[in-house]
Amino acid sequence: MADTRPRSWRLVRQGAMLLVLDLALVLALLPAPAVAQAPVTEVNDGAAVTFSKDVAPILQQSCQVCHRPGFIGPMSLLSYADARRWSDRIRTKVAGREMPPYQYDTDIGIQALKYDSRLSDADIETIVAWADAGSPEGDPGDLPPPVEWPDPSEWKLAEQFGQPDLVVPARPFTVPAVGSDLWWEPLVEIPLQKDRYIKVIEVKPSVAGRQVVHHANATLYLQGEDGELVSQGGRFTEYAAGKLGEIIPDGAGRLLPADSFVRWSVHYYPMGEVVEDEVTALGFWFHPEDYEPEFVQDLANYRLEGDLAIEPHGTAMIQGFHSFDHPVRIDSFQPHGHLRMRAAALEVYYPETGRREVMSMISNWTTWWQHSHLYEEDVAPLVPAGGVIMLTFWYDNTGDNPINPDPEQWVYRGSRTTDEMSHAWIAATHLDQDGYERLLAERAAQAAAAGGGGQ
Repeated sequence: MADTRPRSWRLVRQGAMLLVLDLALVLALLPAPAVAQAPVTEVNDGAAVTFSKDVAPILQQSCQVCHRPGFIGPMSLLSYADARRWSDRIRTKVAGREMPPYQYDTDIGIQALKYDSRLSDADIETIVAWADAGSPEGDPGDLPPPVEWPDPSEWKLAEQFGQPDLVVPARPFTVPAVGSDLWWEPLVEIPLQKDRYIKVIEVKPSVAGRQVVHHANATLYLQGEDGELVSQGGRFTEYAAGKLGEIIPDGAGRLLPADSFVRWSVHYYPMGEVVEDEVTALGFWFHPEDYEPEFVQDLANYRLEGDLAIEPHGTAMIQGFHSFDHPVRIDSFQPHGHLRMRAAALEVYYPETGRREVMSMISNWTTWWQHSHLYEEDVAPLVPAGGVIMLTFWYDNTGDNPINPDPEQWVYRGSRTTDEMSHAWIAATHLDQDGYERLLAERAAQAAAAGGGGQ
């Protein structure tokens, strides 16, 4: 993978427009004004909204995966009695798009995302109308059948892909009830005798460990000629709360070599209870042995540059610029920060035309849910050779930040939860010029067919 960062910085100096922030992005950090609305008690068909007929299906589809006994949601939402008790809170969180917790702006950038858990506008209107009407139950006979939820220890992606072909667990680690950040970095051999191309990757903490695993990195190591283990610089995946996994698009490939090792770096944070022998595991699903990808895909850490020193009661914005000597397709985008980070944007700058395009904007970013946004293949950003990936993050160290533990403190770049970080995990498929032009042509043909009614 070519790193032409100096060239991208020259592009920035030559075009000051790259450093001019769009007003909309700046305003994304400001709280939205409250708007008074008249109560709505029915949805589009004119019928009264009830829990049994209208709200329960939405909760089953989008909320109960977390909001059930023994899971991370702070309350159960399995029954009418459960939901009725919390209806005002549900209304507030849903109307503000805080729940379900998938932070991603709806009015700018690419909207076709895989595993997108955002509620539709219609679903939001239904829940708001139900709460405003006094949260009526309706006829219990209208309730959908209860969902048969999988065992919480199961792999999330097993429902779609079956059980993983290979599981590589870290070694057990006991997390104390109290204390500061802890890192566990065992080196574990991968029991694989033949090179295989990876189709899917998922990292799974233990059920109890999900409360204390801040994030978990898994890095590939191989044995060098002198017998020493050497990092290959490639990252299998980066787990954080809310991340599903890595799904490599068809035609692209990540190779897992035989006789390799994984260096774990599991970041724990004590949460008030001892977690005995926590084991975080790495699951691999493979392509068939004869699979040969057309292009290589990798997951890499794209850093934002400059000093990150946020004064007490201050704010900050930093940027990073990355370009390649060949075309790439951006398959996923996962910004990473901590408690003061509030917003993130991914843009692409096209040097031949001087145009810049917002691909993704998260103006309500939160460290509690570090999603990886997987683009649908037919809309994933295509970056020409020499194009610039632009990353912009915003930070808020004031008392207006609801999760700021102490606005009186200076905040610097660092690995602790109370420090800040500034990078994005981006999965990129590295194309050649023919492949890039073919993808552009395919998309143009699809757009023409859609515009002409399929003719």
